[in-house]
Amino acid sequence: MAGMNNAFIDNYRFLARYNRWMNQRLYSACGALSDEERKRERGAFFGSIHRTLNHLVVADQIWLRRFAQCGADHGFVFDCLNAAVLDLAPGTQLDTVVFDNWQALRDKREQLDTAIEQWVQDMPEGYPQLIMQYSNSKGVQRAHPAWQAMTHFFNHQTHHRAQAGTLLTQAGGDLGVTDLIALV
Repeated sequence: MAGMNNAFIDNYRFLARYNRWMNQRLYSACGALSDEERKRERGAFFGSIHRTLNHLVVADQIWLRRFAQCGADHGFVFDCLNAAVLDLAPGTQLDTVVFDNWQALRDKREQLDTAIEQWVQDMPEGYPQLIMQYSNSKGVQRAHPAWQAMTHFFNHQTHHRAQAGTLLTQAGGDLGVTDLIALV
């Protein structure tokens, strides 16, 4: 079972590396656009590239808080998931623009990606199988193995990066290859 646990965690380490790689590429491509183009309403779920990327920052902080709490509930602390990283104001909604300034948003993304990679690096064997308990954004109590939420966490990022990539293409930008296997 130890080998399986290590493979499980290694998978999340790979996904964290992919996450950082894609975010760097996406932010670089979006950085070539004007602020007006990044914030232009394009009919997407969160409207603009800027709002979509803000959503990911908010959602990542919410999930990372839950993962940190899961660790604390089971007797260990992830130092990388500290108050400076998880500084989301109480009551922040999933569509809140927490960073209107492009560079501030980009800096927060970098900080989060560093913390995510460190979190999965520091993850003790067996963490993915721990039961995490939390209230979702609608106040519904949830309890399930951490691996299910971790899989959602990385899939959610991919989903919204794809939306941002489509919006980038509409704005005349090009993200290039986005396949996970291209990182290998």
